[in-house]
Amino acid sequence: MPGPARARNVTGMEARDHEIEKELAATLQARRELGPEYESALIDSFLEKVEQRLDTTLDRRVRRHLAEQQVTAARDPRSIRTPSAAGAPSGFGEGFGFGVVSLVLAVPLSAIGVVNAGIEGLVVAWMGIVGVNAVHAARSGGLFRRRERRAASASASEWND
Repeated sequence: MPGPARARNVTGMEARDHEIEKELAATLQARRELGPEYESALIDSFLEKVEQRLDTTLDRRVRRHLAEQQVTAARDPRSIRTPSAAGAPSGFGEGFGFGVVSLVLAVPLSAIGVVNAGIEGLVVAWMGIVGVNAVHAARSGGLFRRRERRAASASASEWND
């Protein structure tokens, strides 16, 4: 086992690797003493301990990363790259999800409208679906962003002329 432990030591995880190696040795010793009928329980126990160590390590890394971001933001708020600052459409995932949910709900709403009021019920149901999506898009700024960008670029080009 010295080869893999040495390779991992380079990453700075020497103490934790040693603990895992001790746990593995204890599990193997217990298997020798208890016999193969307890093998699956011993393996499950060992894997649970490894999983706990991984969770602890990941939690620590995430906390460290978030702390670094907070320090960076405190020093210079402009250094944080948001999706809209990076060029990606802001709220795309939310808008896409809202659209998918509304289309999924459109099927039973259409059926209810047709069964209860015929074609008029279908029209009313779809007007409601379109209205809800339009309000959602307007509130999230999706409807008017392009117009605002065009107006801003047009006024900037007027100043440059």
